[in-house]
Amino acid sequence: MPPPVQWMVDSMTMAPAFVRNSHLDIVASNALCGALYSPMFDSDTTGDRGCANFPRYFFLDPGSSDFFVDWEEGARATVAVLRAEAGRAPHDRVLRELVGELSMLSPDFRTMWASHDVRIRHEGVKRLNHPEVGRLEMTFRSLDLPLPQRAVHDLVIYTAEPGTPSEDRLKLLASWTAPQASPTEPIRPPR
Repeated sequence: MPPPVQWMVDSMTMAPAFVRNSHLDIVASNALCGALYSPMFDSDTTGDRGCANFPRYFFLDPGSSDFFVDWEEGARATVAVLRAEAGRAPHDRVLRELVGELSMLSPDFRTMWASHDVRIRHEGVKRLNHPEVGRLEMTFRSLDLPLPQRAVHDLVIYTAEPGTPSEDRLKLLASWTAPQASPTEPIRPPR
């Protein structure tokens, strides 16, 4: 990921934001996204790759059905996005291996993959049951992010409706991820 993309994502401190690739790996994220998706980032499904992957978490981590309030709808949408990516890049070896792995290990994935649904979602609602702050309902937007070598990436940004309990819970998560000022270094205005 080019450093300016990571800087851009990091600058968003009140909205969870991440960049995902065509395999639905999170390849860049801000601190609030890390806190929001901590169950996925901490999951054994990240493996040696060290990055969270939506399809692996949905279909290979039994805790995903507790975390995603609308698990079946989210799982179907994830498979439909993978199907669209497979159509866009039919010779992508890594994507074929991911589909093969999930097909072998998850009966739910096999069933949903066989339905041949194709979908690209650019907006919607995400409802999560976070283990530390409780239920969150957020809207999201996905924006195409052009990168070198014609790589397919999306910038995804979540936000909660102002004045709702979800916004309060998101602000609580944000407060836990805010950088702390050093007590030995006074904060001074620029000259």
